[in-house]
Amino acid sequence: MLKPKGIITPIVTPMNDDESINEAELRVQVNRLINSGVYGLFPLGTNGEVYALSLEEKIEVMKIVVDETKGRVPVYAGTGCISTNETIALSKKAQEIGVDALSIVSPYFVAVSQDDLYRHFSKIAEAVSLPIILYNMPARTGNNIEYTTISKLTKYENIVAIKDSSGNFDNTLRYIENTDRRLSVLAGNDSLILWTLLAGGCGAIAGWSNVYPELLISIYKLWEKGNITEANIRQGSIRPLRDIMKLGNPNSVVKRAMNLLGYKVGPAREPASGINPKIDEALLKAFQLYK
Repeated sequence: MLKPKGIITPIVTPMNDDESINEAELRVQVNRLINSGVYGLFPLGTNGEVYALSLEEKIEVMKIVVDETKGRVPVYAGTGCISTNETIALSKKAQEIGVDALSIVSPYFVAVSQDDLYRHFSKIAEAVSLPIILYNMPARTGNNIEYTTISKLTKYENIVAIKDSSGNFDNTLRYIENTDRRLSVLAGNDSLILWTLLAGGCGAIAGWSNVYPELLISIYKLWEKGNITEANIRQGSIRPLRDIMKLGNPNSVVKRAMNLLGYKVGPAREPASGINPKIDEALLKAFQLYK
């Protein structure tokens, strides 16, 4: 069973000016990121604007990424939906397309209990054979997957990892310390990559690796070599970028950064285009630090 590790990129979904999917640029970004050394690609995550894509577009994105990747790195597709049945249907479609693993965010918009979450993820794990990364993002879903729920879910062998985007490091520690050690615990907050690794995690699904993949990868590689001092310097160097995310919709800021650096990934879908003079000014200033 696949064991997710390293720096995995939640790849953006390039769009044309009319907000249609830009297939050619998506293929360009797949190759650019693989050539930079990322350990996997994660289409249909938050940075991929999964929340703004239709079912047909989600299927299109998965097909393009799988086709262009050609097995060079694992493809982790985001198939989490609000309802359990919808999630299972999209997950089965992803399996048909040929993705390597699923990333399934907890249900959003609907208020659910931990028992509800356990049933939801259990039914999905029983319905598909692919490896599953659970995706915890309470700021956007309104639901935190408690470590006690994760611990119960480890009875399913195809649940192989959890991505924690809570921003609460103690929550991440609970996943590492109080669930099955076979699980890969992945940072979902770029500021916590090194600290998650030092605590026993296995890597990160890092939004800024869309922009500076080599920099984010270097944190992991330096940790792997035991060069914690230099890894810490690299970790601290991305703080200016993280701070800019507070000025707007975070994943729209990442996409805007790519455009300003010359990557033709197009606008983020409205109502969160990411186009704001203050954001542009802050990004251009931050870019000077990475020359």
